[in-house]
Amino acid sequence: MAVTAPSTTANWREPGRIRQSFAAIETLFPTATIARGAPTAGPLVRARADLEGLRVSNEHGTVADVLATTETDAWLVVHSGRLLAEGYTAPMDAATRHLLMSVSKSMVGVIVGALTQRGVLDPTRPVAAYVPELAESGYAGATLRDVLDMRTGVHFSEDYLDADAEVSLLDEAVGWTPPRPSSPATLKKFLQGLSSARPHGGYFQYRSCETDVLGWVIEAATGQPFAEVATDLLWGRLGTEVDAMITVDAEGTGMFDGGVCATLRDVARFGQMLLQRGESFTGESIVSPEWVEDLFVGNSDLTAAFAAGPHAHLLPGGHYRNQFWVPAGGEVILSVGIHGQLVYVDRSTGMVGVKLSSWPMPTDDDRMDRTLAMFTSIAQHLLATRPTT
Repeated sequence: MAVTAPSTTANWREPGRIRQSFAAIETLFPTATIARGAPTAGPLVRARADLEGLRVSNEHGTVADVLATTETDAWLVVHSGRLLAEGYTAPMDAATRHLLMSVSKSMVGVIVGALTQRGVLDPTRPVAAYVPELAESGYAGATLRDVLDMRTGVHFSEDYLDADAEVSLLDEAVGWTPPRPSSPATLKKFLQGLSSARPHGGYFQYRSCETDVLGWVIEAATGQPFAEVATDLLWGRLGTEVDAMITVDAEGTGMFDGGVCATLRDVARFGQMLLQRGESFTGESIVSPEWVEDLFVGNSDLTAAFAAGPHAHLLPGGHYRNQFWVPAGGEVILSVGIHGQLVYVDRSTGMVGVKLSSWPMPTDDDRMDRTLAMFTSIAQHLLATRPTT
């Protein structure tokens, strides 16, 4: 059914509106600019390959079938720095900035890594040492490392379909949903009101509030708005083509856990930086090779924490590190956002896959399984057809 009336904060994620909304976030919410850097973007050399006819494992049909049945707004594959495949569904095009949802989290994690290397942040310190306003909240006693790996004991429900869950109240606080009179008016007030459910440092539990604490820590430690820090340490160094943006609340605080918007190719440049061990297309160091290696490999404590938590079935033998999902094997890392956002980085094959989507529901195991199977099949195909010397 065609949408005629403009979308609002009350209906922008409804079926029939979500695709248009995700490609035009700046018409719905106030935003801050995360500026691109050098006037010349990092090159994405075109080397087209016919991947859409490739069969996908687990009886999912072809790549084209998966793309057609998972509300794909845009997708691409980069292999060895070359752009093999790229596609868009209107209104998306190469210049359109798409809402990244929780892919934003991984970008925040990288910025924390960059600040740690500069001595601005220390993962072993309590978050309240950087943000005293959290000293009386559920984050009292939690370290920055606890927050980075989502292992705090803070009480927070990520049930997107429960209007009374904390994740829904968070949306109200940042202006993504019309607020109730009793709701906190800003993100910071919301975070200060969170309580504790268990000791910090235990099992992994995915909670968006953790990333919002990281964003607050970044701003407090640097004395700068997040968008400026993200420009200086990430976006301005990646060789990006287009300014990114982040939605902000009534105080101008960023929606750190899901509000970044960027073009498809620029998201691929982010993934390629991780594939290149922290170095961008333009040769700038974003994070160290050691930081990236730790991301891929993890450790036994992380694996045990993941296995003990409520998400163990999603990636058996995997772990969560610095705001990234990591399947077992140590060769792939994932940035994942609701409604079908995904960055797939496979260092064993030198491949980056990006898919931006507008699923009708926030989470969908079947659609995610098909999407992961698609990128895994493409990676296996590229490995099998790699020239031998």
